[in-house]
Amino acid sequence: MDPLLTDAARALATGDPLAALKRVALRDDPAALALRGIAMAQLGDLARSRELLARAAGGFGPRDVVARARCAIAQAEIALATRDLGPDPRDRALDAAIAALDAHGDRRNALHGRLIALRRLLLLGRIELAARAGDALAHDLSLDGAPPALVAIAELAAAEIATRRIEPGAARAALGRARDAALRARIPPLAAEVAAATAALDAPAARLIASGEARPLALDEVAAVLAAPGVIVDACRRAVRDGARVVPLARRPVLFALARALGEAWPRDATREALIAAAFEVRRANDSHRARLRVELGRLRRELRGIAEIRATPGGFALAPRRAHRVAVLVPPIDGHGAALLALLGDGEAWSTSSLALALGQSQRTVQRALSELEASARVRSRGGARARRWLAPTSHGFATALLLPAALPIG
Repeated sequence: MDPLLTDAARALATGDPLAALKRVALRDDPAALALRGIAMAQLGDLARSRELLARAAGGFGPRDVVARARCAIAQAEIALATRDLGPDPRDRALDAAIAALDAHGDRRNALHGRLIALRRLLLLGRIELAARAGDALAHDLSLDGAPPALVAIAELAAAEIATRRIEPGAARAALGRARDAALRARIPPLAAEVAAATAALDAPAARLIASGEARPLALDEVAAVLAAPGVIVDACRRAVRDGARVVPLARRPVLFALARALGEAWPRDATREALIAAAFEVRRANDSHRARLRVELGRLRRELRGIAEIRATPGGFALAPRRAHRVAVLVPPIDGHGAALLALLGDGEAWSTSSLALALGQSQRTVQRALSELEASARVRSRGGARARRWLAPTSHGFATALLLPAALPIG
């Protein structure tokens, strides 16, 4: 192989794009264009990177199966970085490239492709699919000769899966393995990413509201609260819990709003006006709202019959646990309309409306309305126009957003 190309590829593998460019910056053959594209991606110029990789892929002939597959892997990573997510949880072009690399014995790049597919599933909130892919990948990486950089990235993904499942012990163990692998890889940006993920575990991940008082919780404390006896109205996952009993209300927003209002008021009652305002978002209640409140409370009683009663009081309604001696409400660190959007945008990357809609499981029109409201309040900003329009928000500081992400919403 061309020694300049070999040296450039080695420099890219160690995270030194400038050294790679010194060797191939003036060359326009397909292999050099591909390496230049990867170098530009590492330097953050993703638009230029995409252009160079497209030229490289077009320059390889039909017999250059491995080279074209490697280009497809790099293009998939650029799409991931730019949040250009397709409508399907799996990227068929990426799957084909991984299969081609496996067939031709390019284990390293096939593993890299599998990592991209895993990270894509995480962005889309497909946590169980990502966990299964991670288990298979862990077996492949356990074989001798796995590059430490890939091991570190895989362990970062494992830590994110554990975090989203509220398993702090598993997350810390994965981050410890990621730190060791990053040190072996000697890639400073990778080590910095591991350090940032480790620090995020100690940041407030939720707030607990009990007896009218609120306090922040780190992920370890969230796990302890969920494991302790008591009724928990979980606003992070839109459910009501009592130990192993879980009543999912993610798809019944009115019922969950009522459960949350009752939980926040406990041990006192919640007034009818407060319940109507929480459930129906109206300032002035009328007879129609009061009639609907009775109907919705009847539905909530049926849902919670194994966990708590809803008792009428002179002033309104109160939650009465059947077995537990306490009621608390677990809420995300940032709350209200648009919280999940802000959590996704909080990674500092520019997202398209279609990708946000895909990750949240909502229509583009719904997401667009929410983005417009957030933009009006200066909480997000956009750049570009038409199909090139992208949305950004300030990166989050001082708290973790793992429990806000869309994968945390479904139960079971």
